[in-house]
Amino acid sequence: MAVASLPPPGLRQQVRLDDYTTWKVGGPAQWFAEPGSQDELIGLAAWAAGQALPYRCIGAGSNLLIADSGLEGLTLCNRRLQGSRLDPTSGLVEAEAGEPIPTLARKAARAGLHGLEWSVGIPGTVGGAVVMNAGAQGGCTAEWLDSVWVLDPAQPEAPFQLTAADLDFRYRHSRLQLEPLLVLSARFRLSPGHDPAAITARTSSNLHSRTSTQPYQQPSCGSVFRNPEPQKAGRLIEDLGLKGLRVGGAEVSSLHANFIVNTGRATAAEIDALIRQVQARVREDRGIELHPEVMRLGFGSTAGP
Repeated sequence: MAVASLPPPGLRQQVRLDDYTTWKVGGPAQWFAEPGSQDELIGLAAWAAGQALPYRCIGAGSNLLIADSGLEGLTLCNRRLQGSRLDPTSGLVEAEAGEPIPTLARKAARAGLHGLEWSVGIPGTVGGAVVMNAGAQGGCTAEWLDSVWVLDPAQPEAPFQLTAADLDFRYRHSRLQLEPLLVLSARFRLSPGHDPAAITARTSSNLHSRTSTQPYQQPSCGSVFRNPEPQKAGRLIEDLGLKGLRVGGAEVSSLHANFIVNTGRATAAEIDALIRQVQARVREDRGIELHPEVMRLGFGSTAGP
């Protein structure tokens, strides 16, 4: 039986989540909070556990499709859990889970630390990058991650550390996608002693490359599908003439075919339907199953990447 207790400060009810995802869709959270510290997050998680409520953590919402019906239980947003510490001598970097990964990439560049230049165009947080093993332009999180501190919903008062070797990293995958563990912070081991101007220039070049070839001016989640190596998802979709394909307000981008954009009034259901249409066409015409990178929340058995 759930333990009765007063809701912690900062907890809100029926908060729409469309403002918390880069696709700008998503129904209301039954309970919602933006903790300002790890202790506050732990307290909120403990309250949810005591109420027998399901809970999850979202970051920048850049890799999420949240159902129009919303989410039951407690939704925690870690955007306020920001901060980092960089050691230019050792290359060790400690970052809070809500630290924007582009911000961390720029800080590392200014400190002459090589390793995160690829991440500057990813509109997500450190925590999200760890969970998804985010990557771009030949780099990925797994290459540089040393360890993470996580929280187990079953024992929210006892955070513990996992090394990179514990996380079963694969292409756009980690064990954190399969277990209900919340990332609190991460440690990276970067390469020190590089020229800050050169690293900064490379970082800026990577950002320009991404923004000039991808539809950053419209709401999207970034790349929708994992690449079925050695082939590229965007090329497969484009070759089938699917650029511009629409379901309601959701559209396959005319700039980059592995992006689905919200043209203004899309619903989560329309985006989900368009994802499935693209998958079906590629399966039927090429015999290849495209697997989404995006995490679906609130879609029942269809949730997950």
